[in-house]
Amino acid sequence: MKTSKNILIHLSVLVLALAVSSCSDKLDTQEGQLNTGDIDYTDASQMIDPLIGAYYEISSLGWEEPLLLGVRGDDVNSGGLGDQPLYTETDLFNYDKDFWMYNQVWNSHYNDIINMNTAILQIENFMEYANETDFARGEQYIAEIKVIRAWLHFNLARNWEDIFIITSNQPEAELEQGVATKDQVMQFISSEMEEVIPLLPDARPNQRTDLPGGITRYTAYAMKALAEQELQNYQAVAEATGAIINSGLFSLYPDFYQLFKKPGELSNESLLELQYSDYGSESGEAFYHLYAPFGPQNWDPARENAEAGWGFYEPSNKFIGFMIDRNETVRLETSVLFTPEGIAELQAEGYTIPSFVSNVTPSDDVINNYVRADFASGKHYLPSVQLTDGRNNYGAGKNFIVIRYAEILLMYAEAVTRGASATAIPADEAVNLVRERADMPALSGVTTEQVLDEKFAELAMEWGIRYYDMIRLDKYQELSYDGRTFTAADEYLPYPQAQVDALPLEATNVDTNTALNDVLSTLNR
Repeated sequence: MKTSKNILIHLSVLVLALAVSSCSDKLDTQEGQLNTGDIDYTDASQMIDPLIGAYYEISSLGWEEPLLLGVRGDDVNSGGLGDQPLYTETDLFNYDKDFWMYNQVWNSHYNDIINMNTAILQIENFMEYANETDFARGEQYIAEIKVIRAWLHFNLARNWEDIFIITSNQPEAELEQGVATKDQVMQFISSEMEEVIPLLPDARPNQRTDLPGGITRYTAYAMKALAEQELQNYQAVAEATGAIINSGLFSLYPDFYQLFKKPGELSNESLLELQYSDYGSESGEAFYHLYAPFGPQNWDPARENAEAGWGFYEPSNKFIGFMIDRNETVRLETSVLFTPEGIAELQAEGYTIPSFVSNVTPSDDVINNYVRADFASGKHYLPSVQLTDGRNNYGAGKNFIVIRYAEILLMYAEAVTRGASATAIPADEAVNLVRERADMPALSGVTTEQVLDEKFAELAMEWGIRYYDMIRLDKYQELSYDGRTFTAADEYLPYPQAQVDALPLEATNVDTNTALNDVLSTLNR
């Protein structure tokens, strides 16, 4: 028997959802730790455990992570008035390097990267003793973890520009090399995705039977496309997104409203989705993301005792006005929860409010006025009637979509309108597939600007997609709204001061504003 006794890894236990419900067949997990001295590396049946641990780690993101990654676009305002003032200042492009949230997101992402690298090492230990079949399985598991690791590096580079690429759980040598430029990070991601694609299942995530919702080669294609888009290599974007389209495996979930709720979980549209559950039980173990920051502070839920939120994430008046001017119905009603004061404010600004706009959601939850915001995000809202009986947390058990097919179609269309050769369907068809679901009329001869407008309408409030599009294209005038003035100096967050202080300057090989998160500390946990 071969065992290792020198490190601890985070490990999760796979729990299959047994309840017959709309959220069955999830990759459900609960946290644990396992001393690797207890692992028999000759027992290939245990090789999946580090992979499940990796999925647990990425799903255990803090509540502040999606908020910080997404708040700076013209689609979202911070809300949260009276609390977290530096979060509000971030939304206004006034950055304080001492703000705890910057340090926390930086730390959390690098901590997860270290855990990904540790999981890879564990799987490699199993592969030393594996037969041909299990060796190939190990290669697939490592490939899945590398996709997760790529997404983490991707987020860091889009927010801080020049960052450390860490591929080891003993990264001293990598730290000594200093930071990589954002372009180098994106090229690293693209190249690594090219390597892992053949090792991953040729299927949708929801077609996997071993880990339903797990990563497949099309998730890797999506990550490659996202990285190439940041590099503005639009032919490579068209090729990667075209591979997803040409697979014929993906389609848009027919009900845009339910896509972001329990009926839409692990749909044929999903390429990467963080999974949560209370296992269909009224009490006991539950694995949730904390959605309260996204929710309204004051509501009358259709289901008694459902808790309200914190009011920290508000669709902007600019976005809502844009949607009204476009005669959007399905996507506006889905994306925004309206308060009476918010509706009155829009009327005072001169908008003619469509008849369907109400402070009562299609699921009969009543959104009341509250101090911190006039609107809340409908994409992060779970109707109270979809909560498991006995569970009252805002959004309890709701999954979190990260990458979906609609984004792939629109990335493809943008690339083609920018001169890339079509590798799949025409750009018009890609855009019109998205518009059709939204009950919007078809376009012909679609332009790049029309594609960008479509991305605004379709993908608002999702992971900062709008913001990163605008800085990629230097569309600073779009981000200068509601009294804000955006310049090139505002594109990236400052390095957290705690990280500048954590690493000796000479280890960075860059200026005094550069630092590593305290990634080394994770090795001693």
